[in-house]
Amino acid sequence: MKVSPSILTCDFAHMDRAVALCEESGADWLHLDVMDGQFVPNLSFGPPVIASLRPLTDMFFDVHLMMERPDLLVDAFAKAGADLINIHVECDADIDKTLDRIRELGKKAALTIKPNTPAEAVFPYLEKLDMVLIMTVEPGFGGQAFMGDMLPKIRLIKDECARIGHPIEIELDGGVGAANAALCAESGADVVVMGSAVFNAADPKALVSMVQAL
Repeated sequence: MKVSPSILTCDFAHMDRAVALCEESGADWLHLDVMDGQFVPNLSFGPPVIASLRPLTDMFFDVHLMMERPDLLVDAFAKAGADLINIHVECDADIDKTLDRIRELGKKAALTIKPNTPAEAVFPYLEKLDMVLIMTVEPGFGGQAFMGDMLPKIRLIKDECARIGHPIEIELDGGVGAANAALCAESGADVVVMGSAVFNAADPKALVSMVQAL
């Protein structure tokens, strides 16, 4: 599996150090959670912060937009340095048009589903996607317990991808750590987002290597 540490749990006064830690750990991607205070109750950061981080690393920027209207800022996030732009299927934007725009900008496109959203909600869009993110906690807050009952969604989506001949990656986000990473891998996950598990680890590099080897 790939590991995509989320810097949402880092010290925002020293985000450069967080990026360096993720890079030194050997992680594959860097997960950037953007929250607008409407789609989810919290606020995080926007394109200017991502643009300021972009010169610090060559890591793949996995940008997760927890926003009501991500379509209004897709161009800004692409310009800021996102490599993958991920919107929620539950947002108020026109999903098809927004995914088309992401791809026009030369970025990878992804959709996220919240815990109460069925896997089938992404089926109409699969041919436009590079990845689906399955939330294993309610979005908007870090440190929640992993919802293992979300794992069957992986197989449902992968089976539909196989049926239409369009393979994509499946990412899990929420409560993933050393204790359940193997279960994620066994269930078919390709990428896992890890926040506090990486930043609080005694040896982040060892943790990342263990998960990557699953």
